[in-house]
Amino acid sequence: MLLRRSTILCIAGCSEAVWPVKGNQRGLVIETYRTLRDRGPYPADQVLKDLDGSFGFVIYDSKAGKVFAALGANEGVRLFWGIAADGSVVISENLEVIKASCAKSFSPFPTGCMFHSQHGLTSFEHPTRKMKAMPRIDSEGIMCGANFKVDVQSSISKMPRVGSEANWAAWGTHS
Repeated sequence: MLLRRSTILCIAGCSEAVWPVKGNQRGLVIETYRTLRDRGPYPADQVLKDLDGSFGFVIYDSKAGKVFAALGANEGVRLFWGIAADGSVVISENLEVIKASCAKSFSPFPTGCMFHSQHGLTSFEHPTRKMKAMPRIDSEGIMCGANFKVDVQSSISKMPRVGSEANWAAWGTHS
């Protein structure tokens, strides 16, 4: 599947959205999310790894109260994320929005990764590896967040393939 350079934002259960993209790209991402959420024979990392081109998206599923975000590995699109004063996660392509919302507690969203509000951050490029937080130090030498990298020395056992009646939401759970 090919996605052109785009950042996709879906709000209100994917029924109404503000889209900075054209054509069937939004439908492709929404249907991919629905397939992963509802029918799940394919692991999320496998579906995202099969997307070509520059892409980044944030989907808010109002029915489930979950956020799902991903950023392609080729760095054609940039997303930023951080922690707001109230403890909520903020994700945006607009760095000024992030700076205003998160003060110094933000960083670039890691490329080749996906975030699900229930399961956290994982790499779809390296799904069998854990993510490692690397402290982000500002120009004054103060720690102000973290950059995340794939930990090449770690290992995650993969979710076994199951039938379409199974709930895909178990991906990414670790003991």
